Amino acid sequence: MSGTKRDHSPPKSLSNGNGSLENNASPPSKKSTSVGEAVSGSSTKSDGINGTTSTTSASSKEAKAENKDDDERTSKDYYFDSYSHHGIHEEMLKDEVRTKTYQTAILKNRHLFEGKIILDVGCGTGILSMFAVQAGAAHVYAVDCSSIIEQASRIVHDNGMVDKITLIRGKMEEIELPVPKVDIIVSEWMGYFLLYESMLNTVLFARDKWLKPDGIVFPDKAVMYLCAVEDQQMKYQRIDFWENVYGFDMSALREVALKEPVVDVVDPKLVVTNSVPILNIDLQKCTEEDLSFASAFRLRAQRRDHVHGFVAYFECAFTRLQQPLGFSTSPFSKYTHWKQTIFYLDKPISVDEGEEITGSITCKPNPRNERDLDIALDINFDGAHSKIINKHVEYRLR
Repeated sequence: MSGTKRDHSPPKSLSNGNGSLENNASPPSKKSTSVGEAVSGSSTKSDGINGTTSTTSASSKEAKAENKDDDERTSKDYYFDSYSHHGIHEEMLKDEVRTKTYQTAILKNRHLFEGKIILDVGCGTGILSMFAVQAGAAHVYAVDCSSIIEQASRIVHDNGMVDKITLIRGKMEEIELPVPKVDIIVSEWMGYFLLYESMLNTVLFARDKWLKPDGIVFPDKAVMYLCAVEDQQMKYQRIDFWENVYGFDMSALREVALKEPVVDVVDPKLVVTNSVPILNIDLQKCTEEDLSFASAFRLRAQRRDHVHGFVAYFECAFTRLQQPLGFSTSPFSKYTHWKQTIFYLDKPISVDEGEEITGSITCKPNPRNERDLDIALDINFDGAHSKIINKHVEYRLR
């Protein structure tokens, strides 16, 4: 493994005027709300009373999920249960990059929130709703489908915001709000690989149904990137380990492991190539169809090394502010709970400095469960030491 230095500043596409993201290192409390504080699950309705929630029984479909064999269960079966537990919210709230970016974007832009009606999609513990109240919002409607909203109700009460926040338990697609339109939608919808278990479809539904024509989605931009890494040690621990387990050949499990992307922290020194954008999302106008994508890439090796896999990460930004800011989940940026997503190859690619790996990446929701992702890489490489022609590799993130 070569250890040449690389510029640690984030890519510039979502950057401020100085070419770097304004957060990931700045203002008050640093971590925000995550993928799972989602708004889909049991069918429930609010009674419209400030600071209270009302709940009907969960649908039989969700109840039957518990009876499925493990092999038949997908992330959809675990999704709402997982966000009912306080531990996942603790991890998200302690992610200072995430939470502090949201806090700064809201509190430093009081002129956008003062006297406005806010919709918090997937409110979780209610942290974003309470930031909005601190920024002067007239009222916040906070929607979530998991039972964490029961604790959120107590949190809102204990912080003296019952008259400002109405909590609604239910699916965004099924509930009704007591107002015709809202001025701002806030949501922490991002998942691993940006889109895994993502609530983005729900945010887009809420935008189209409830947001005023001149309203704002917080955040409003997201970009996903791809680069290549040398990662022999971790690949052995996670993939090649199965070839010899206490003297037994368990390579059948190696094949399974290769198909599942790994979410982990990538040492920036392991990055071998430049990073290129593979997906750009504008939340003010994108559609659900835009979330199934195919993107060509061209990665240039920055040193002589071996490539054991590809790494995806993302940035999110609040660009409708007077001073836009955002955060990055890049290996070169401060840690976030989203980490990075690694796609290991069966065999490494030997590259020399300046050689290029080309190809395409495609991503679409799994037909059985739209929260799972089917991802494929098509790879070409013509180097001095390795040659690959139209290699097709499929992965499933679940």
